[in-house]
Amino acid sequence: MERRSFITQTLTGKTPVKDPVLDIQNQKLPDNLDLGVASITPYTGSWGKAEARHLLRRALFGFTKADVDFFAAMTMGDAVDYIMNTPVNPPLPPLNGYNTATLLDPNIAAGSTWVNGPDDNNFTGKRRNSLYAWWMQQILNPDRNIREKMTMFWHNHFATEVETVGSPIIAYNHHKLLRENCLGNFKTFVKSVTIDPAMLVYLNGNVNTKTAPDENHARELMELFTLGKGADSQYTEDDVKNAARVLTGWRINNSTYTAFFNSNNHETSNKTFSAFFNNTTITGQTGANGAFETDDLLNMIFSKSDVVARYIVRRLYRYFVYYVIDSNIENNVIIPLANDFKTNWEIKPIVTALLKSQHFFDSNNVGCNIKNPIDVIATCSKNFMIVYPSSPVEDQYQAWYSMFTFGAFAGMTIGNPPSVSGWPAYYQSPQFTESWLNSDTLPKRISITVALMAVGYQYKAGKKLQADVIAFAKQFANPEDPTKLIQDTIDLLLPLDLSSTSKTTLKQSTLLFGQSSDYYWTTAWNDYIASPNDATKKGTVTTGLQLMLKYLLDLAENQLS
Repeated sequence: MERRSFITQTLTGKTPVKDPVLDIQNQKLPDNLDLGVASITPYTGSWGKAEARHLLRRALFGFTKADVDFFAAMTMGDAVDYIMNTPVNPPLPPLNGYNTATLLDPNIAAGSTWVNGPDDNNFTGKRRNSLYAWWMQQILNPDRNIREKMTMFWHNHFATEVETVGSPIIAYNHHKLLRENCLGNFKTFVKSVTIDPAMLVYLNGNVNTKTAPDENHARELMELFTLGKGADSQYTEDDVKNAARVLTGWRINNSTYTAFFNSNNHETSNKTFSAFFNNTTITGQTGANGAFETDDLLNMIFSKSDVVARYIVRRLYRYFVYYVIDSNIENNVIIPLANDFKTNWEIKPIVTALLKSQHFFDSNNVGCNIKNPIDVIATCSKNFMIVYPSSPVEDQYQAWYSMFTFGAFAGMTIGNPPSVSGWPAYYQSPQFTESWLNSDTLPKRISITVALMAVGYQYKAGKKLQADVIAFAKQFANPEDPTKLIQDTIDLLLPLDLSSTSKTTLKQSTLLFGQSSDYYWTTAWNDYIASPNDATKKGTVTTGLQLMLKYLLDLAENQLS
């Protein structure tokens, strides 16, 4: 498959071969590209650990062997339903984990939250870092639900940048909004985001006035958030200008960090839109009633229900399944889901139906996506059951923040996507997820995961994050059997199996230390189990396990989901 050869060629520095990608309006896919059974009927095939792992790779940020066992014991339908059942209450807010002996926040005590204000310019950077660390904590938590994967989807879709927004409190409130609405009603969600202070700042909506209308907010509302910019989305430049006039007047209360409508800044004349919107006229309103024009605008946009629904379903499809959408996928997956979506704009049933579908579990859709950097880091953390400090709060936040910096190092700075369009991996044809990898980012990914597995990462003097490779091996049924141990490890870490030749090479070059008989590993393991405090025996099995795991972490297949 091109997606696998792409990674191999990235490693060698050769020009990658791109998977062909359909631009539904003007390109044709080759006849031999197999995208699997295009059907949203519920999956009825075999259900076991392999299928559970595929579901977890797409719906969670990493998983443990215990997670796989937990979901594999269910039916497919129950497993998806469990994952879709997100917590009712939001996570506790970020805390002051940034105090030092020489720099103490006078307003927020150590271990207390800063999200209730006030902002303090002396601690803006510290609180932003606290937000990043807190967000990584949510991703690294062992929760068995889809909330964080959906939050990341919407963060990319409704992109803002914490550094541009400025206020850590406004930035936190925005990300709280994403979590609370991630599986809710999309139309309600769009309204909330449209007048959200972070979005108003980011897209200049807070300086949009009747005397100087700013089109930025209106343009992205149509182009990125609801209608897209394909051939079926035919709004005009005049539509953007009129939408900008509708949105004039929204401002931010810097004391409460909330949005309010200032009628003095609102354009009160009528706004007539193009034939695409059936020549709709939004009647200009005065005073506080001017705020209702925003509702009229959103109602008009959502009246183009086919366009909105198909655009959002395509984005969900590319996030959870694969980035190629041919005419068969469009007609038999995208459009049926979109038809259901536009009936009430509820997000949860659509994602549920997609994850339960025959198409999602088709073998062609297993191991076909390239993981984003945060997925790589979180998967490594959970696969190897890395333990984070339980106290004090300063240590916790330093440890979580170190994982945030790893993501940034590998090309994904959460909270700060590169543009209002989000990350190119989710919209840029033809590369899509292939854009995560290049000769710079791929070695960085590998170095991060190998370091966490082997030598560990010192996040504070005398304290580090590191996998316990012996504990990792002990979770399997027969760690003394090198053939079974390697197969169990491959099943957990990789979405695709290796050839028998590759597995033999792996075994002989790592666990058997260059020998050919399984006896060498079995004896070493059993000797360690009999004398676990013997440093030499422990060192022997630790070295063998680290060699095996490094071999697997170096593989192209480890970058796939």
